[in-house]
Amino acid sequence: MKVAQVLLRYDAPGGVETNVREVSRELKAKGHDVSVFASDLYDEGNWVHHTHPSQEVDGIPVERLPVIRQLVPGVTMPILPGLSERLVKWRPDVIHAHSHRYGHLLQSSLAAGVADTPLIVSTHYHPAVGAEPSWKKALLRGQDHLFGLTVYSRADRVVVETRHEQTEVSEFVDSAKIRVVPPGLSWDLWRSPASPDASRSHLSLPREYILFAGRLAPNKGLMPLVEAWAGLAPSRRLPLVFVGQEWGMRAPIEERIASLGVKEEVRFLGNLPNLQDYVSVFSGATLFVLPSEYEAFGLVLLEAMAASLPIVATRVGGIPEAVKEGETALLVPYGNVWELRRAMDSILSDRQFARQMGRLGRQRVEECFSWERTASSLVSIYGEVM
Repeated sequence: MKVAQVLLRYDAPGGVETNVREVSRELKAKGHDVSVFASDLYDEGNWVHHTHPSQEVDGIPVERLPVIRQLVPGVTMPILPGLSERLVKWRPDVIHAHSHRYGHLLQSSLAAGVADTPLIVSTHYHPAVGAEPSWKKALLRGQDHLFGLTVYSRADRVVVETRHEQTEVSEFVDSAKIRVVPPGLSWDLWRSPASPDASRSHLSLPREYILFAGRLAPNKGLMPLVEAWAGLAPSRRLPLVFVGQEWGMRAPIEERIASLGVKEEVRFLGNLPNLQDYVSVFSGATLFVLPSEYEAFGLVLLEAMAASLPIVATRVGGIPEAVKEGETALLVPYGNVWELRRAMDSILSDRQFARQMGRLGRQRVEECFSWERTASSLVSIYGEVM
């Protein structure tokens, strides 16, 4: 089977990007012919391009196209000129496009119509965040329904990661087309995690610490995290470590921790492209915290559970389906500093409870999540429409 995977960025940090890369590897391992179609963009938030984009990743060809930015006033909708023509020319058996409210979905839909090829869309849906102005929320809602009338009316199947996402998109997608396929985890990395000592010295990591991993972005709840953490009793306030790409929040965090007098207790490691470093940072942590305003799923939660970490996260989006509340994670309302602090303190003050939570989390990931399982579900969906 020839499968065209279409997305904005590839070989770059991000949940969608990880999903497509891992699924593509699994499809190739199952004997399918996979090609990825993407732009040469590396960082969408800061609009940074790859300096030397690879034309092949993991043995899979990658077609790189130029990208045009912001064709719609007030909204960034990247367009990849020539994408439809490239897809038609390659003649795939199925076109699988990823994300929502992006120009490459419209172009994929056009190519599918011209070539009479089945179209699958994975939405990775994210609603407007609370900080958006009313006009922006209305514009995004209008886009949802516009894509519903165009891309999703043409799509043969629409893939979501959770039942929550299914409910969200069913407002503008025919429910009969929707299939729920959770993401997975690459067990090659996490089955026997690297020792934290392997990276502790050159990353200047303390012996114990609280970990956040993800974009340093306004919708990740990082200021409530800082406030909650800073209010912990000194005996329980382990150093706070941030891993992830800068999306506008490092300067405000640094200003706040300086004003609180705790600047020396915080580490910023940035993006860690070395996977052994990334895994060992999880292995050395004591607690993982994800205080986001919204997560479609939160792949990083699977990584935290694979590292046997207790978790504190917000009760939003797909998070309650990724973890098991009360067993593998404590969940709190978004933005509630007091509840966030109390949950962190509950785990840090009871190490036996923390170890049990980590053990149950590891067991949950082993039983429920793998990229092989995700890819097999997608192959079944492809078979439904061919």
